[in-house]
Amino acid sequence: LPKPTRDVYAGFADGVNRYIAQHRSAFMPEIRPDFKGWDVLAPEISGADIRRAKRLVDRVLAGAAPAREPSPPSDEGSNAWAFGPSRTASGSAILLRNPHLNWDAGYYEAHVVVPGILEFYGDYRIGGPFGVIGGFNRNLGWSTTNNAYDPDEVYVLDEAPGRPSQVMLDGEAVPLTSDTVTVRYRGPSGLTSETRVRWYSPIGPVVHRANRKVYVVKTAGAGEFRGGEQFLRMMQARTFEEWESAMRMRARTTSNFTYADGAGNIYYVWNAALPALPHRPGGDSAVIPISSRQQVWSHYVPWDSLPHLKNPPGGYLHNENDPPHFTNLNVPLDPAHLPTGVPEPTLGFRSQLALALIAAPGAKLTLEDVIELKHSYRMLLAERIKPELLAAAGTDTNRAVRDAAALLARWDNTVSAESRGGVLFEAWWRRYSAAVRRPFKERWVATEPTTTPRGLADPVAAVVALNAVADSIQARYGKLDLAWGDVHRVRIGGVDVPVGGCRGDLGCFRVLWYRSQPDGIRVAEGGDGWILAVEFGAVPRAMSVLAYGESPEPGSPWHEDQAAMFARGELKTVAFTRAAVEGAAVRRYWVGGGLGIGNRE
Repeated sequence: LPKPTRDVYAGFADGVNRYIAQHRSAFMPEIRPDFKGWDVLAPEISGADIRRAKRLVDRVLAGAAPAREPSPPSDEGSNAWAFGPSRTASGSAILLRNPHLNWDAGYYEAHVVVPGILEFYGDYRIGGPFGVIGGFNRNLGWSTTNNAYDPDEVYVLDEAPGRPSQVMLDGEAVPLTSDTVTVRYRGPSGLTSETRVRWYSPIGPVVHRANRKVYVVKTAGAGEFRGGEQFLRMMQARTFEEWESAMRMRARTTSNFTYADGAGNIYYVWNAALPALPHRPGGDSAVIPISSRQQVWSHYVPWDSLPHLKNPPGGYLHNENDPPHFTNLNVPLDPAHLPTGVPEPTLGFRSQLALALIAAPGAKLTLEDVIELKHSYRMLLAERIKPELLAAAGTDTNRAVRDAAALLARWDNTVSAESRGGVLFEAWWRRYSAAVRRPFKERWVATEPTTTPRGLADPVAAVVALNAVADSIQARYGKLDLAWGDVHRVRIGGVDVPVGGCRGDLGCFRVLWYRSQPDGIRVAEGGDGWILAVEFGAVPRAMSVLAYGESPEPGSPWHEDQAAMFARGELKTVAFTRAAVEGAAVRRYWVGGGLGIGNRE
């Protein structure tokens, strides 16, 4: 790694060592303050998913039907928007970053300045200097959103006759190699150790052997250690060309990137180290028999062939973890022209609501307008399906059904904290969709990406579910017309306040998911939490909020100070310039001699 990147890792290790030395009693005796930069780097080095590959081989050998690997929850991702000068009141580009993760994910907000070398404001993750970073410098910024791609293929080779530690490749017996590792760890009865042996082929790690066959996996990005170098170059970039040059390293092997800069550019790329396959993808259901290296993928799909858009008509870009096809409705991407390995087009309710909020031409947006749109409390599912539910319930003679339908008819189809009806509707949807094989009359189709799915497939089952949840809500809370905030709250430290927001599969852009409490309250535990919006003028102007606070320590004054602000849908002004930082400073500290910290209030 280049020296600037090494310096970051070494500096982080020094910080870890300093913390251990200052908090010696919090650590086991075996933990010593002797970490080096490569210890910090090690967890970032990419590897093959051996367990996933082994599950695939087990299914194939068992003759089981093809099974798709479980997808992550649709909400566990992010929202990202970028607006070009044609869509903003100031004529400057605007970027929105909005990750969705559990509130114990370890994000913190920081402004890192190394004079003459680096100035970057954004989000970092506890545990290392380079997680999945998003934010901005004086010239540009970016946001990341999860994408889905298949980085690996499982191959099967013949074992060399009579030589179980060799495989046949290109007509020759080629030896497998092994690596023996012993790790010490603390168990229930104290320190112990375990030894494991890993086998490797020239193609990749061995995941299984059976019936004189050797199963191996080849993974894109395996062994890649330059992710931090790439992020540091991106953080230092001053122009789109410098930023894209860093991206072309492809050391960060996944995530969509949505970009904006002071020159007025906006850009999106479905980023992936995507294997250029010489065969049909095995996916989650097949292993590929091979006898030569030519049958194995050997390089990535070229960077310029990845799905991307720069400064599209309409002046906007968006991504909410769906595939790239409808990033801008004016220039939809044709699946026939995209590389093998890009997922088929889909567009979930969360993405459809985003497009409803920003895609139509209209008044030019200020930074405050973007923040207001981001805090839309609309539930798109209700707009799409509630009329047919009310029509079905309208013919029912049951009093509970009629009362429930009357409440839903009055409801404004939002999950703002004050809105009444959303608690009932969500409970109904969960029960109905679990009870029927196909909840919608019309499925999603790519020819109508923003108006499907729609309609009730089973009105009778819908009314049965409405009756059941009306009774259960009445029994649980003593009334039906609950405000969303009567049930859904932010509870952090001493803060206990109502909050609006729901899961993305319901069509909410203000995404929150909750944990049920014994008192019937559902407490926010993930989703929206870190929100950043920045406008790239002569000096960037930004606003942000970190709902779960800068400190995970309950006794810290920074543990809960933003929770109520977040619940109200408000952001704070980012102190970016030196003068703004000095004006907002509460405490100053600097490294003194040895391990001491000097400070002045």
